[in-house]
Amino acid sequence: MSSSSLKPLATRERLSEVRYEIRGELARRARELEAQGRKLIKLNIGNPGNFGFRAPPHLQHAIADDMNRTDPYTHQQGLPVAREALAGAYARRGYPDAEPERVFVGNGVSELIDLSLRALLNPGDEVLIPSPDYPLWSAATILNDGRPVYYSCDPENGFLPDPSKIETLVSPRTRAIVLINPNNPSGASYPRELLERIVAIAAKHDLLLMVDEIYDQILYDGAVFQPVAPLAGEHPCISFSGLSKVHRACGWRVGWALLSGDGARVGELRAAMDLLSALRLCANVPGQYAIEAAVNGPDTISPLCAPGGRLYETRRAVIEACAASEHLSLVAPAGALYAFPAVTGAAARNFDDHDFALELMQDEGVLVVPGSSFNVPYRNHFRVTLLPEAAVMREVFVRIDRALARRAEANTKVVPIKPRSAVA
Repeated sequence: MSSSSLKPLATRERLSEVRYEIRGELARRARELEAQGRKLIKLNIGNPGNFGFRAPPHLQHAIADDMNRTDPYTHQQGLPVAREALAGAYARRGYPDAEPERVFVGNGVSELIDLSLRALLNPGDEVLIPSPDYPLWSAATILNDGRPVYYSCDPENGFLPDPSKIETLVSPRTRAIVLINPNNPSGASYPRELLERIVAIAAKHDLLLMVDEIYDQILYDGAVFQPVAPLAGEHPCISFSGLSKVHRACGWRVGWALLSGDGARVGELRAAMDLLSALRLCANVPGQYAIEAAVNGPDTISPLCAPGGRLYETRRAVIEACAASEHLSLVAPAGALYAFPAVTGAAARNFDDHDFALELMQDEGVLVVPGSSFNVPYRNHFRVTLLPEAAVMREVFVRIDRALARRAEANTKVVPIKPRSAVA
C-alpha cells in the first residue's frame, strides 16, 4: 500500500483551540525570509540573550562551581538547597507558608503552570484569565481539559481589570483566578487595593489564586510591585517566578512556584503537584544551582530599569515614538519587558493586526506580535519587546510609522466619481 493512500495520523482535537503566535506562523515566515538573506529586527520574543544580555556572572559561576554535582536526579520538587533559598527569600518578602516543602522547581514557569493546572482541573472546569493574557495560560487550561473564561483589562482603564466584572464571570465550574502582574503584554502593574478586591472575590467563591509574577522586579518610574500571597494569607494561592527575565537566563529553564494557604485546604493540591513532579522525575539540575545565588545575591535588574539604564531608555524611546506618531497611542508600561501600542486614526480603518504584522515584516523587516494573539477581542494592537537598544527601537518605530502612513494614505484617498454620460 502506498503512503499516499494511508490516512494521516490524527492529532488531539483540542489543539485546534490553542494559539501561540509568538512562535507561530509569523515566526516561521521570518525564518524563511532570513534563509533568503533578509535581515530582520525580531521583537516577538522577550528573550534577553538574543539582544546581548547575559545572566549575571555570579549565577554563571554558581553553576560552573557545582557542575560536578549535577549528574544525578534530584528531588522531584527541586534541589533541597535551592528550595531552602527560595523559601527564605519569600519569607523575607512577607509571603505566608514560605517553607521548602511548599516550593516546586520546574523547567521554567511554563512547565509549572501546566503542571499546576493539570493537578487542579477536571474536564469542563473554568479558569478566569485576563484579556490580554500571556497565551500559555489559555493553552495550558485548554490542554488540561479546562475552559478559559476571559475578564477584560481594557486599555481605557490602563489595562487594569474591574473586579466587579470579574465576579460576574464566576460560575459553579470556576476553579481559579489567574493574575499576571506585572502584566505581559501590557506592562500594567496592579495596585494593592485592586488586588485586595480580587483576593476577596477568590475567598468568597473558594477559588485558587494563580499569580504569574515572573516580572516582579522589572518596574519603571516608581511603580511598586505588590505580591498577592501576603494579601491572601490563609487563602490558597500559587505564586510563580523564575530566572528567565529578572536574571536574564531564559535558556536555563528554571522556574519555581510557592503554594501558600491553609495546610488542610491545600494538602490534596500539594500532593497532586508532587505526584506530577515525580512523574517527570525532576527539573533540569545544573540550572537549579544558580537559584541560591540569584535570590541571595546582588540586585542586577534595578539599574537596567532606572533612568539611564538600558531597559528604561528603550522604553522611553517607545513612549516618545508613540507620542510623536499620528497613528499610534500607548499606555506606558509600568513594568515587564513589553509595550502594547494601539493603531489609531485613519491607519486603523479596516485594520487587521495579523495582516499588518505580515506586511511590516515583509516590507519593513520588523517582526512584531499581533495583539489578538493575546486573546483580546480587538485587532488594532501589537506587542514589541523592550530588549533592543534604544537606537534600534527608534529605527523600528520609524519603520512602523512609515507602514502605518501608507495605510492611512490609502484609507483617505478619494476615488473620483465619473460623471454620468448624457442620455440621448
